Amino acid sequence: MAQATEQPNKETLAVRRADGESRSLAASLPRLMLEARRIANNVTHGLHGRRRAGAGENFWQYRRFVSGEPATRVDWRRSARDDHLYVRELEWEAAHTVWLWPDRSASMAYASKGVRDSKLERALIVTFALAELLVAGGERVGVPGLMNPTSSSNVIDKMAQAILHDTTARDSLPPSFVPSSLAEIVVLSDFWAPVGDIQKMLAGLSASGAHGSLVQVVDPSEESFPFAGRVEFVEPEGGGAITAGRAETWATDYVALVAAHRDAIRTETGKLDWLFSTHTTSRSAAELLLFLHAGMTTAKGAPGSKAGLGA
Repeated sequence: MAQATEQPNKETLAVRRADGESRSLAASLPRLMLEARRIANNVTHGLHGRRRAGAGENFWQYRRFVSGEPATRVDWRRSARDDHLYVRELEWEAAHTVWLWPDRSASMAYASKGVRDSKLERALIVTFALAELLVAGGERVGVPGLMNPTSSSNVIDKMAQAILHDTTARDSLPPSFVPSSLAEIVVLSDFWAPVGDIQKMLAGLSASGAHGSLVQVVDPSEESFPFAGRVEFVEPEGGGAITAGRAETWATDYVALVAAHRDAIRTETGKLDWLFSTHTTSRSAAELLLFLHAGMTTAKGAPGSKAGLGA
């Protein structure tokens, strides 16, 4: 969303400041890491005992054979019962990879007055806390294009260092890569990117059969559009600026456009049985962490697997 800049006699939103000016990510990381550990410690149950397919000894389920898999994986006895080929899957016992992507693009640095965390800070807190829980539960955690999967007990420190020293372009959506079919992916972003870009991302990440969750992290002002009078809106990622003479007259159209954008994303994730929800930074970070935990422990396609946090 375009962000409001200061104009005479108008309501103003500002990026989070520490001393009245900008606060760098390096300065804020210690607080974010501490907050993430606090939230993770307050979650009384980690991500343990998740029944997933993988290397193990106990039968879990049959699934359809996927073109390109080795023919040796086919269970011919089960396949002989009808016209389809099936693979016998065993209960998942070994760690698999969860890929976490916190959007660090320019638009994520936004925070309105009175809100403790910017969108970026909230995304990083939840990413760090989720990584801590996942590793405690025996998982490996990675950041696409930034950090190889690890099960290190100091995963938060490794992740923070990787983010701090990253000098590449900070794109909104994760880079193209091919996760394993057992991988899970969590993308935290404001998702103001064109729906076509989001659709392309989903197609690439889900092609192998990987499952995932998209969480749209938004500032309260991006939900309610509390602007009135003359307001200049600036697109922070090079999209220019536009001035509204009476911003309050834009509210109805804005809310409708946001709803349509979310419906389009929800349609795309629904096709793939991925999760999609929204999270407003005025709400609890622990609430979002618990939601993601529930989404990961709910079997794909089970009732409630698409439950959301917000609008």
